[in-house]
Amino acid sequence: MKISACITAHNEELNIERTLKSLSWVNEIILVDCESTDRTAEIAKRYNCKIFNKPNNPNLNINKNFSFEQAISEWIICLDADEVIPKPLAEEISEIIASSPEENGFFIKRKNNYFGKFLMHGSNYPDKQLRLFRKKFGKFPAKHVHERLKIEGKVGILNEPFEHYTYRDVKQYLKKFDFNTTFEAKYQLALGRKFKTSSFIKSLFSAIFRFMRRYFFKLGFLDGFHGFASAFFDFVSRIIIQIKLWELTKNDRHE
Repeated sequence: MKISACITAHNEELNIERTLKSLSWVNEIILVDCESTDRTAEIAKRYNCKIFNKPNNPNLNINKNFSFEQAISEWIICLDADEVIPKPLAEEISEIIASSPEENGFFIKRKNNYFGKFLMHGSNYPDKQLRLFRKKFGKFPAKHVHERLKIEGKVGILNEPFEHYTYRDVKQYLKKFDFNTTFEAKYQLALGRKFKTSSFIKSLFSAIFRFMRRYFFKLGFLDGFHGFASAFFDFVSRIIIQIKLWELTKNDRHE
Protein backbone atom coordinates (compact mmCIF):
# COMPACT_ATOMS: atom_id res chain seq x y z
CA MET A 1 0.00 0.00 0.00
CA LYS A 2 1.45 3.37 -1.03
CA ILE A 3 2.07 6.39 1.19
CA SER A 4 2.80 10.03 0.38
CA ALA A 5 4.60 12.49 2.64
CA CYS A 6 3.20 16.04 2.49
CA ILE A 7 5.27 19.00 3.70
CA THR A 8 4.86 22.78 3.61
CA ALA A 9 7.93 24.95 4.01
CA HIS A 10 9.01 28.58 4.18
CA ASN A 11 12.74 29.33 4.45
CA GLU A 12 13.59 25.98 6.02
CA GLU A 13 17.05 25.37 4.54
CA LEU A 14 18.45 24.57 8.00
CA ASN A 15 15.84 21.85 8.65
CA ILE A 16 14.49 20.45 5.40
CA GLU A 17 17.34 18.07 4.52
CA ARG A 18 17.14 16.29 7.87
CA THR A 19 13.41 15.84 7.33
CA LEU A 20 13.74 14.59 3.75
CA LYS A 21 16.47 12.10 4.68
CA SER A 22 14.04 10.48 7.12
CA LEU A 23 11.47 9.93 4.34
CA SER A 24 13.43 7.66 1.98
CA TRP A 25 10.88 4.88 2.61
CA VAL A 26 7.76 6.71 1.30
CA ASN A 27 6.49 6.46 -2.28
CA GLU A 28 6.50 10.20 -2.96
CA ILE A 29 7.20 13.50 -1.23
CA ILE A 30 4.97 16.49 -1.90
CA LEU A 31 6.58 19.78 -0.88
CA VAL A 32 4.66 23.05 -1.04
CA ASP A 33 7.22 25.85 -1.01
CA CYS A 34 5.65 28.99 0.43
CA GLU A 35 7.68 31.81 -1.11
CA SER A 36 11.02 30.73 0.34
CA THR A 37 13.92 33.03 -0.40
CA ASP A 38 16.62 30.61 0.77
CA ARG A 39 17.80 27.19 -0.49
CA THR A 40 14.74 25.21 0.61
CA ALA A 41 13.54 24.33 -2.91
CA GLU A 42 17.08 23.69 -4.15
CA ILE A 43 17.66 21.14 -1.39
CA ALA A 44 14.26 19.52 -1.95
CA LYS A 45 15.04 18.93 -5.63
CA ARG A 46 17.93 16.67 -4.63
CA TYR A 47 15.41 14.36 -2.96
CA ASN A 48 13.10 14.07 -5.98
CA CYS A 49 10.29 15.97 -4.29
CA LYS A 50 7.26 17.07 -6.24
CA ILE A 51 7.53 20.80 -5.60
CA PHE A 52 4.62 23.23 -5.78
CA ASN A 53 4.76 26.98 -5.16
CA LYS A 54 2.07 28.79 -3.19
CA PRO A 55 1.80 32.17 -1.42
CA ASN A 56 3.00 32.17 2.17
CA ASN A 57 -0.50 32.25 3.66
CA PRO A 58 -0.47 33.04 7.42
CA ASN A 59 -2.94 30.18 7.83
CA LEU A 60 -0.55 27.50 6.63
CA ASN A 61 -3.19 24.78 6.89
CA ILE A 62 -4.65 26.07 3.62
CA ASN A 63 -1.43 25.10 1.88
CA LYS A 64 -1.33 21.81 3.77
CA ASN A 65 -4.75 20.92 2.38
CA PHE A 66 -3.43 21.81 -1.08
CA SER A 67 -0.53 19.40 -0.59
CA PHE A 68 -2.95 16.59 0.27
CA GLU A 69 -4.80 17.16 -2.98
CA GLN A 70 -1.58 16.59 -4.96
CA ALA A 71 -0.82 13.23 -3.35
CA ILE A 72 -1.47 10.05 -5.36
CA SER A 73 -1.26 7.56 -2.50
CA GLU A 74 -4.09 6.21 -0.36
CA TRP A 75 -2.22 7.12 2.83
CA ILE A 76 -0.63 10.45 3.76
CA ILE A 77 1.88 11.35 6.44
CA CYS A 78 1.70 15.10 7.12
CA LEU A 79 4.86 16.76 8.44
CA ASP A 80 6.30 20.19 9.09
CA ALA A 81 9.73 20.94 7.65
CA ASP A 82 11.34 20.66 11.10
CA GLU A 83 9.96 17.19 11.89
CA VAL A 84 11.65 13.82 11.45
CA ILE A 85 10.41 10.23 11.16
CA PRO A 86 12.89 7.89 12.95
CA LYS A 87 13.40 4.39 11.52
CA PRO A 88 11.32 2.55 14.21
CA LEU A 89 8.31 4.77 13.43
CA ALA A 90 8.79 4.34 9.67
CA GLU A 91 8.70 0.57 10.17
CA GLU A 92 5.60 0.77 12.36
CA ILE A 93 3.77 2.95 9.82
CA SER A 94 4.66 0.57 6.96
CA GLU A 95 3.44 -2.41 8.96
CA ILE A 96 0.19 -0.79 10.06
CA ILE A 97 -0.92 0.35 6.61
CA ALA A 98 0.10 -3.01 5.09
CA SER A 99 -2.34 -4.68 7.51
CA SER A 100 -5.33 -2.78 5.99
CA PRO A 101 -6.43 -1.27 9.31
CA GLU A 102 -10.02 -0.30 10.02
CA GLU A 103 -8.85 3.11 11.23
CA ASN A 104 -8.75 6.05 8.82
CA GLY A 105 -6.19 7.97 10.84
CA PHE A 106 -3.59 7.62 13.58
CA PHE A 107 -2.21 9.86 16.29
CA ILE A 108 1.58 9.80 16.64
CA LYS A 109 3.48 10.82 19.78
CA ARG A 110 5.76 13.79 19.23
CA LYS A 111 9.09 14.48 20.97
CA ASN A 112 9.83 18.21 21.02
CA ASN A 113 13.44 19.35 20.84
CA TYR A 114 13.64 22.69 22.62
CA PHE A 115 16.92 24.61 22.36
CA GLY A 116 18.86 21.37 21.72
CA LYS A 117 17.12 19.08 24.21
CA PHE A 118 14.15 16.73 23.93
CA LEU A 119 11.62 17.64 26.62
CA MET A 120 9.91 14.67 28.27
CA HIS A 121 7.79 16.45 30.88
CA GLY A 122 5.63 19.53 31.35
CA SER A 123 3.00 18.46 28.76
CA ASN A 124 5.72 18.27 26.10
CA TYR A 125 5.55 14.48 25.79
CA PRO A 126 3.64 12.57 24.63
CA ASP A 127 2.47 15.47 22.48
CA LYS A 128 0.03 13.43 20.38
CA GLN A 129 -0.51 14.69 16.84
CA LEU A 130 -2.88 13.39 14.18
CA ARG A 131 -0.53 13.01 11.21
CA LEU A 132 -1.17 9.69 9.45
CA PHE A 133 -4.44 9.29 7.57
CA ARG A 134 -6.26 8.03 4.50
CA LYS A 135 -6.34 10.76 1.89
CA LYS A 136 -10.09 10.59 1.26
CA PHE A 137 -10.94 10.91 4.94
CA GLY A 138 -8.74 13.73 6.27
CA LYS A 139 -8.57 17.51 5.95
CA PHE A 140 -7.79 20.62 7.99
CA PRO A 141 -10.72 22.98 8.72
CA ALA A 142 -8.21 25.76 7.79
CA LYS A 143 -9.73 28.25 10.21
CA HIS A 144 -6.81 28.53 12.64
CA VAL A 145 -3.05 28.01 12.36
CA HIS A 146 -3.10 25.70 15.38
CA GLU A 147 -5.75 23.08 14.69
CA ARG A 148 -5.93 19.34 14.22
CA LEU A 149 -6.83 17.35 11.17
CA LYS A 150 -10.44 16.30 10.98
CA ILE A 151 -10.78 12.60 10.21
CA GLU A 152 -13.93 10.82 9.14
CA GLY A 153 -14.13 7.45 10.86
CA LYS A 154 -12.14 5.62 13.48
CA VAL A 155 -8.79 6.96 14.73
CA GLY A 156 -6.02 4.98 16.45
CA ILE A 157 -2.62 5.73 17.97
CA LEU A 158 0.87 4.46 17.14
CA ASN A 159 3.54 3.46 19.65
CA GLU A 160 6.71 4.97 18.18
CA PRO A 161 7.26 8.76 18.35
CA PHE A 162 8.44 11.26 15.77
CA GLU A 163 10.80 14.16 16.43
CA HIS A 164 10.12 17.88 16.29
CA TYR A 165 13.08 20.25 16.25
CA THR A 166 10.99 23.12 17.56
CA TYR A 167 13.43 25.94 18.32
CA ARG A 168 17.18 26.09 17.70
CA ASP A 169 17.69 29.22 19.78
CA VAL A 170 15.95 32.20 21.37
CA LYS A 171 16.23 34.28 18.17
CA GLN A 172 14.25 31.72 16.18
CA TYR A 173 11.75 31.36 19.02
CA LEU A 174 11.08 35.11 19.17
CA LYS A 175 10.44 35.23 15.42
CA LYS A 176 7.83 32.46 15.63
CA PHE A 177 6.54 33.94 18.88
CA ASP A 178 5.72 37.23 17.14
CA PHE A 179 3.98 35.45 14.25
CA ASN A 180 1.92 33.13 16.46
CA THR A 181 0.80 35.75 18.98
CA THR A 182 -0.16 38.21 16.23
CA PHE A 183 -2.12 35.53 14.37
CA GLU A 184 -4.00 34.54 17.55
CA ALA A 185 -4.84 38.15 18.49
CA LYS A 186 -6.16 38.86 14.98
CA TYR A 187 -8.12 35.61 15.03
CA GLN A 188 -9.82 36.56 18.31
CA LEU A 189 -10.66 40.02 16.96
CA ALA A 190 -12.14 38.46 13.81
CA LEU A 191 -14.39 36.35 16.05
CA GLY A 192 -15.70 39.56 17.59
CA ARG A 193 -13.74 39.31 20.84
CA LYS A 194 -12.64 42.74 22.02
CA PHE A 195 -10.13 43.47 24.76
CA LYS A 196 -11.69 43.83 28.20
CA THR A 197 -9.89 44.37 31.49
CA SER A 198 -11.92 41.61 33.11
CA SER A 199 -10.96 39.18 30.33
CA PHE A 200 -7.31 40.19 30.64
CA ILE A 201 -7.31 39.49 34.39
CA LYS A 202 -8.98 36.14 33.77
CA SER A 203 -6.36 35.30 31.12
CA LEU A 204 -3.57 36.37 33.47
CA PHE A 205 -4.70 34.00 36.23
CA SER A 206 -5.28 31.26 33.67
CA ALA A 207 -1.73 31.70 32.34
CA ILE A 208 -0.29 31.59 35.88
CA PHE A 209 -2.19 28.40 36.64
CA ARG A 210 -1.07 26.89 33.31
CA PHE A 211 2.57 27.68 34.14
CA MET A 212 2.23 26.09 37.59
CA ARG A 213 0.56 23.05 36.08
CA ARG A 214 3.17 22.53 33.37
CA TYR A 215 6.25 23.30 35.45
CA PHE A 216 5.32 21.75 38.80
CA PHE A 217 2.36 19.36 38.50
CA LYS A 218 3.43 18.02 35.08
CA LEU A 219 7.06 17.86 36.29
CA GLY A 220 8.49 20.30 33.75
CA PHE A 221 11.27 21.09 36.25
CA LEU A 222 12.72 17.63 35.59
CA ASP A 223 13.81 18.90 32.15
CA GLY A 224 16.07 21.44 33.86
CA PHE A 225 16.27 25.03 32.66
CA HIS A 226 14.95 23.93 29.26
CA GLY A 227 11.75 22.91 31.01
CA PHE A 228 11.51 26.26 32.77
CA ALA A 229 12.07 28.16 29.50
CA SER A 230 9.32 26.15 27.79
CA ALA A 231 6.78 26.78 30.56
CA PHE A 232 7.77 30.44 30.96
CA PHE A 233 7.57 31.29 27.25
CA ASP A 234 4.19 29.56 27.09
CA PHE A 235 3.04 31.79 29.97
CA VAL A 236 4.38 34.96 28.34
CA SER A 237 2.78 34.17 24.97
CA ARG A 238 -0.70 34.08 26.51
CA ILE A 239 -0.20 37.50 28.07
CA ILE A 240 1.23 39.01 24.88
CA ILE A 241 -1.78 37.74 22.90
CA GLN A 242 -4.05 39.75 25.19
CA ILE A 243 -1.86 42.86 24.93
CA LYS A 244 -1.86 42.58 21.12
CA LEU A 245 -5.64 42.16 21.23
CA TRP A 246 -5.80 45.35 23.33
CA GLU A 247 -3.78 47.17 20.67
CA LEU A 248 -5.93 45.82 17.83
CA THR A 249 -9.13 46.72 19.67
CA LYS A 250 -7.87 50.25 20.30
CA ASN A 251 -6.92 50.71 16.64
CA ASP A 252 -10.22 49.20 15.48
CA ARG A 253 -12.17 51.78 17.47
CA HIS A 254 -10.22 54.63 15.89
CA GLU A 255 -10.90 53.55 12.32
